[in-house]
Amino acid sequence: MALIYPKAYFRDVTEIKKDFLAENEIKALILDVDNTLIDYDKNLKKETIEWIKDLKENGIKLYILSNSNKKDKVKTVAEKLKLQYSYFAKKPLKTGLKKAMRIIEEKPENIGVVGDQIFTDVIGGNRCKMFTILVDPIAEKDIWITMIKRPIENVIKNRYKKQRKEKLNVYK
Repeated sequence: MALIYPKAYFRDVTEIKKDFLAENEIKALILDVDNTLIDYDKNLKKETIEWIKDLKENGIKLYILSNSNKKDKVKTVAEKLKLQYSYFAKKPLKTGLKKAMRIIEEKPENIGVVGDQIFTDVIGGNRCKMFTILVDPIAEKDIWITMIKRPIENVIKNRYKKQRKEKLNVYK
């Protein structure tokens, strides 16, 4: 599969179920923050908190890895969810992802990278040979650099969905 395509796609992180993770031998998730776990206004949905709690109770290791340079924002989300974190990760560079891999002590093929951006989360995870999971952004409101990339990412995402539908006749 091309570097720009995720291995899986869901509309929202809460749609990623433990059965799906087990089927794909995923023992840990590296989670993006902005527009994946929280919206632009830093709102964290109750359903997301419950999803995190359920995964933790079922032995899934979780780690937050954000490209944001706003430590307080990332730290606040991580503390609410009781997760370890790194900020200013510079995805798609491998450094932050490899650091997270060392901390959670899993092989790359057993780690899922979950995020809303192809050019950071998906490409970074694919470069590290991890299982990439693309989710739709929580909200349309984005920082300016992300807004510039969204139209291109949407073209790629639509191609991906079309290919998946043709191959599997089903997609989320």
